[in-house]
Amino acid sequence: MYSFKNDYSELAHESILELLNKYSSEQNSGYGLDSHSEKAKELIKKYFEKDVAIEFLIGGTSCNKIAISHLLRPYEAVISADTGHINVHEAGAIEATGHKIITVPSKDGKIEVCDIEKAFLSHSGEHMVVPKMVYISNSTELGTIYTKSELEKISKFCKENDLYFYIDGARLGAALTANENDLTLNDISNLCDMFYIGGTKNGALLGEALIICNEKLKKGIRNSIKLNGGMLAKGFLIGIQFEALFTDELFFTLSKKANKMAKLLTDGLKGLGIKIVYPSPTNQQFVEVDNMAINKLREKYQFEVWEKGNEKSIIRLVTSWATTPEAIKSFIADLKASL
Repeated sequence: MYSFKNDYSELAHESILELLNKYSSEQNSGYGLDSHSEKAKELIKKYFEKDVAIEFLIGGTSCNKIAISHLLRPYEAVISADTGHINVHEAGAIEATGHKIITVPSKDGKIEVCDIEKAFLSHSGEHMVVPKMVYISNSTELGTIYTKSELEKISKFCKENDLYFYIDGARLGAALTANENDLTLNDISNLCDMFYIGGTKNGALLGEALIICNEKLKKGIRNSIKLNGGMLAKGFLIGIQFEALFTDELFFTLSKKANKMAKLLTDGLKGLGIKIVYPSPTNQQFVEVDNMAINKLREKYQFEVWEKGNEKSIIRLVTSWATTPEAIKSFIADLKASL
């Protein structure tokens, strides 16, 4: 059984495992105050012109919950795409902190300033929650990416209306290495208040790097991490991994590989006349397939049925740093045989 269900099915890239093994018996300070975490931070900070703060956290939902609860007062809310991860796939983690998610319609997973503005203006007065943050994902939950111009427009609106701008970067590596991308890590740091660099879905055993760009938001962040159960005693476990990921640009190499395998996959699918549903240049591909073919494929492959239909359904196929051309070719051959 081969999995195209997600990009974190494998344990970790060998370079990360080698470094973890190298330091397996080394003693380190706890709670992310170790030399490896500091080295990893310095490696990441080379990509920024401003003085950002960096904290290593366990996973994406933890990052989102900590960031949003840290930034917002109890009566403040976050604006998100209706497809946003915090709205769809986090089991009410954000609402559990007491913050409402105000959803806006998305187009291919992305939101525009006009929709943000509509949500912002529709909440006014002391009897309603106060919109205080805009949340987006890049790449989005549908594999699409934001351009620099699109983020500049959102950032400008947020600054003009005293809103925080937060970016979920679970698959930021895939977005930054997509052929159509025109953003850099430095650009992102100048456009938003806080974001994270996802490691879990890009070759790490686990872990994300939360980047605090707004100087005013740095104070108390570690208190918020501890309060929300995100402070790992063995913080060096994540620090060592990001040390490996940002040595010789391994982070970007792994993302490029995942995107390259996705391109090989879509080329094969198009050759069979399969419909690609969303314009994704990253490692998540959504395709429409006959239900009978889906049932046949499930005998050998794992994937997620995104939208169930009577005769055809949309399935999500995800490639990773570990996906091989051979696995792609086998999937295409088996799909062809099932049609």
